[in-house]
Amino acid sequence: MSTLVGVILSVIIVILILLLTMTQIKKGYEYKHTIDPLPGEDIQEEKSDIK
Repeated sequence: MSTLVGVILSVIIVILILLLTMTQIKKGYEYKHTIDPLPGEDIQEEKSDIK
């Protein structure tokens, strides 16, 4: 009987870890990455505004 309880607890733990992993993967794909402009691009934009 104790073996059956161990198997059931193991299955519950595996399912819980799987659900937590899927949640974190979903959050990772929803994250919006931003890119900082290069320092040279700021100077070029200022020069184009002057003309």
